[in-house]
Amino acid sequence: MPPLVLTTLKFLFIALLYLFIARAVRVIYLDLVGPRVGGRRQPKKKAASGRRRGHPKSVAVTEADKPMRTYPLNEELTIGRGDVVDVPLDDTYVSTRHARLFVKNGSWFLEDLGSTNGTYLNRIKVTSPSPVAVGDEVRIGKTLIEVRRS
Repeated sequence: MPPLVLTTLKFLFIALLYLFIARAVRVIYLDLVGPRVGGRRQPKKKAASGRRRGHPKSVAVTEADKPMRTYPLNEELTIGRGDVVDVPLDDTYVSTRHARLFVKNGSWFLEDLGSTNGTYLNRIKVTSPSPVAVGDEVRIGKTLIEVRRS
């Protein structure tokens, strides 16, 4: 083969290798810090359309290969993989005490309790106590939790 063809193939291979490494680093970065909050955000009108009026009364927990379970919201609801939580989850991506839902001044909030893999409210990573409304979706590991009115 001519040297020009070999040199061109070498540079193409190196470019593909760098592209692969860049994608792998990006995936690891997004896994650690979560998706960007700004940028491609939906307009406020559409984001709020999933929320309904009224106070949350329960949460519906959907785990992989298990039937949906419902838990009532009282004063506080702890979620995790441990034995002393209100909502026990069988998910390897969930910490022992992962998150909690609590009421403060008549409003419900979601707080991450220092989990390893993070807690997401409507696909946005929770970094401080965040208000929760009816219709919101909480993702913890591979488990989906929906806040309900009934």
